[in-house]
Amino acid sequence: MCWSAKADLVAGAAVAAVGVACVARARRRTDLPLAALPLLLGAHQIVESAVWDADGGSGPATLAWAVIAMPLLAVWVPVGAWCAASRRARPRLSVFVVIGAVTAAALGHALAAHSVTAEIRGHTLGYVVHLPHPQLVIAGYLVATIGALLLSGERGLVVLGVLVAVGALICWTLWELEFVSTWCAVAALSSVVLFFWVRGRDREPGVRPRATAGRGGSAA
Repeated sequence: MCWSAKADLVAGAAVAAVGVACVARARRRTDLPLAALPLLLGAHQIVESAVWDADGGSGPATLAWAVIAMPLLAVWVPVGAWCAASRRARPRLSVFVVIGAVTAAALGHALAAHSVTAEIRGHTLGYVVHLPHPQLVIAGYLVATIGALLLSGERGLVVLGVLVAVGALICWTLWELEFVSTWCAVAALSSVVLFFWVRGRDREPGVRPRATAGRGGSAA
């Protein structure tokens, strides 16, 4: 989330561009879910620019924002961490995948059963949705997403997990004060961290450069 429609649109385009670079740089198919995460975050911010332009409300843009932010990310992040992790780390990460799936199911049911409303509050957007046992659902969301990164065994992903945890705390505090929404900055920093993580994976043993073809011949 950013503080205006224009800020969301510009930040979203920038984050999505980093996502394109991440996907293009990825050399392992198992890295693609996390490499594509900035694309999802960029699209999310672009969708929110439409929520700003609509002055909030409960239209399609608001629902799309909620679907990405809530059930989709709750599953995407732990599954992406599981895919990128070593075989030794996958059993412990499976716990976070299950927590994410259960949390996503609860969030998806809430979105299907109740409308989501966005309210402009100064330089922030507030989203109102009825959640059963909200403390439990939010805890599950944070454990699934941040926990999977912190225990992934990948240095770059651990750094990302710390960044997201600290950033979430700062953004939530500023949002509660209705001062300014700064989640777009965290999304941008997270995307850069993911890009360097993907680039660093090129140098790991056993990773071969992607084959390229030239005119009149090919290279393996």
